[in-house]
Amino acid sequence: MKALILAAGRGSRMNDLTEHRPKCLVKLNGKTLLAYQLAALQEAGITDIGIVTGYRAKMLRQFNLTEFHNARWSQTNMVHSLSCAKTWLKDDCIISYSDIFYSASAVTLLIKTKADIAITYDPNWLELWKNRFEDPLSDAETFRINDHNELMEIGGKPQNIEQVQGQYMGLLKFTPIGWARLEELRQTLTPELRDKIHMTGALQNIIKRRILAIKAIPYLERWGEVDSAEDLACYH
Repeated sequence: MKALILAAGRGSRMNDLTEHRPKCLVKLNGKTLLAYQLAALQEAGITDIGIVTGYRAKMLRQFNLTEFHNARWSQTNMVHSLSCAKTWLKDDCIISYSDIFYSASAVTLLIKTKADIAITYDPNWLELWKNRFEDPLSDAETFRINDHNELMEIGGKPQNIEQVQGQYMGLLKFTPIGWARLEELRQTLTPELRDKIHMTGALQNIIKRRILAIKAIPYLERWGEVDSAEDLACYH
């Protein structure tokens, strides 16, 4: 099992906090987000860790991770960054966004699942989102699963709380088959859409086209995503 951290973007909503550093080097309680991610992955037994760099890439080379560089980081989105590390995806691979923190148990849940694509989600998302946003629905996305914990919808604009059965965390797993199906999907898109498609949009397309089932695994321990200075204050 390998792991890959997607750290190409700047995180423009962080304003001056990322003016001189990648988003994953922003500190929470004296520890960088990247340090939280590396600790969780390593505690779960993963030592083969890669990173997709872009903005301020040189600052990330000190960590001696296997680097894949997205030279077009400012014009592309998450799935393009993932494709920059396609040679890494010949093995089962945990994929982590670089602006989140979580425990090793979240990684272990993904390692144990046999699905070709699996994601973790927070079924108790609303409490956290109420702390982060005055209106939780302003930032929420639709998230529906069936009785087999297979993802049925993700990434839409919800009209009510009932349309959000959980919060996608930005932590997922691909087997080589799962990645191959996603890459096949990417190749059906126009070059512009191929650059711009984000992860939830890609997952929704896989569901809509019935390419394969996506396993959704509930995670009940501490985690968070950092999109703003206000988020840092919330987690402090």
